[in-house]
Amino acid sequence: MGFTLNDEQRLLREQVRGLLAERSTPDVLRKTITAGLDWDEGLWRALAELGVLGAGIPEEFGGVGLGPLEVGVVAEEIGRAVAPAPFFSSICLAAEALMIAGTPAQKEKWLPKLASGEVVGTFAWTEDAAAPEIDFIEASLEGGRLNGRKTPVADAAIAQICVVAAKIGGKPGLALVELDQAGVTRTPLKGIDELRRFALVEFSGAAAEAMDAIDGVEALNKVLDRAAVFEAFEQVGGAQGAMEMVRDYVQQRFIFGRPLGSYQAVKHRLADDFAKIELATCNALYAANSLASDKSDARAAAATARVGATTAYEVIARDNLQFHGGIGFTWEANCQFHYRRARMLALNIGSVEFWSDRLVEILDASVEDLPRGAPPPKVPEQPDTPEDAEYRAKARAWLAEQAKTFKVGGIHWETPEGVALGKRWTRAKYDAGYSAVDHPKEFGG
Repeated sequence: MGFTLNDEQRLLREQVRGLLAERSTPDVLRKTITAGLDWDEGLWRALAELGVLGAGIPEEFGGVGLGPLEVGVVAEEIGRAVAPAPFFSSICLAAEALMIAGTPAQKEKWLPKLASGEVVGTFAWTEDAAAPEIDFIEASLEGGRLNGRKTPVADAAIAQICVVAAKIGGKPGLALVELDQAGVTRTPLKGIDELRRFALVEFSGAAAEAMDAIDGVEALNKVLDRAAVFEAFEQVGGAQGAMEMVRDYVQQRFIFGRPLGSYQAVKHRLADDFAKIELATCNALYAANSLASDKSDARAAAATARVGATTAYEVIARDNLQFHGGIGFTWEANCQFHYRRARMLALNIGSVEFWSDRLVEILDASVEDLPRGAPPPKVPEQPDTPEDAEYRAKARAWLAEQAKTFKVGGIHWETPEGVALGKRWTRAKYDAGYSAVDHPKEFGG
C-alpha cells in the first residue's frame, strides 16, 4: 500500500490542524490547567461543528461514514496540539465499542449524540490499574445491575455514558451504563497529565445493559485493536509536535556562536528521532488500512503500531525537554505538555510491555496454525509496473557495468585505499541518480 493520504484526507487534516492552531495554543492549555478544568468545552463544540466527531460513525447514525484512517488523522492532530478534548475516550473507544457490539437500539440512541458532541462517552476496562487483560475482568452484570470498580477511567468526570468490560452471565463482555445515576460513584485521581483527567469509577447495582451484538471476547479484542491504532495516531501526532518544537529551538538557540542544532551530537540524535516518527507513522497507516480492509494481520498490525508509536513519542518528548536545557523543566516552557502526554499515553490502554507481549502471542499463534513441517507461507509477489520494470532494468545494467570498476575483494574499507574507493563509489551513485533515491529532489535525492 502507499503510505500517503489522498486529497480528502489531507483536507481533513488541514481543517482540524487549523482549528486546533487557534483553539489549543500553549496559553489555552495553561489556562485550562490553572482553572482546574477537565476539558475545553468550547473546543469540543467547535470540533463537533466541524463534523470530525462523527468521522467514523455511519451516516445513518448522524456521522460522516468515513473509515479508520480518517479517524486516525483527527487523532493525530489532537495529539499534535495536546488538545484538552475527550476525543479518544468518546469517539475512539465508546463510539467504536457501540459500533462493534451495540444493539440496534443502543446505536440508534447514543451514536447520534456522540457524533454531535451532545454526549461524551468513555470506556472502562482495567481494575486497580491492571493490564487490559480479559482474564482480569471482575466487574459483573447480573439482572440488569452492574457491580464492580474500574480504575483509571479517562474523562470519567465529564462523560455521560460508559462502556464497561464486565462478566455477563459469567462470560467476558461489554456493558453500557449511564453514569449520572445512583449506584455510580466517580472519584477523581491525580495524574501526570493535567489535560486528561482520570477517575476511579465504582458501580454498586447501577442499571446497565448488555452489549451483545457479537461474542463478548471478540468484541473486547476488536475494541482493543482499534484503540491501539487510534492511540498510535495520537502518539505519532504528539511526536511530530514535539519534534517541531525542538527543531525550532535548536535552530534559534546559539551556543559558542553557533546554532545548537549545528552540533553533531544534536543533529544526529534528532535525525534518529525523525526516523522513529517515520516508522511509527508507517506502522499506524498500515494498521488503519488493515482495520479498514479487515485483513487477517489487523491484530498484529495494531499491536505493532502501538509499540512503535509509544516508543517514538516517549523518546522524542524526552529529547525535546532535555535539548531545551534547564528552561525545559519549567512551567513557562511548553515542553511539559508533550512530556506529560507521552508518559500518560505510554500507560493508557496497556503499557508498551503489555503490547509487546500481545504482539508476540499473536505472532506465535500464527506460526502454530501452520502444519508441522510445512514451509512458511509464500508472500505473493507484486508485479512491477511498466515504469518500475524499466527502472529495474536500467539499474541492473548500471550495476553490472560498475562491477567491472568497483571490485572490493581484498580491500579493507578503513585503509586509505578503501576510503578513496568508497568515496568514488558514492560519487558514481550520485552522478547516476542512484544516491538516496527515496529523498526529495530538493534535498539531493
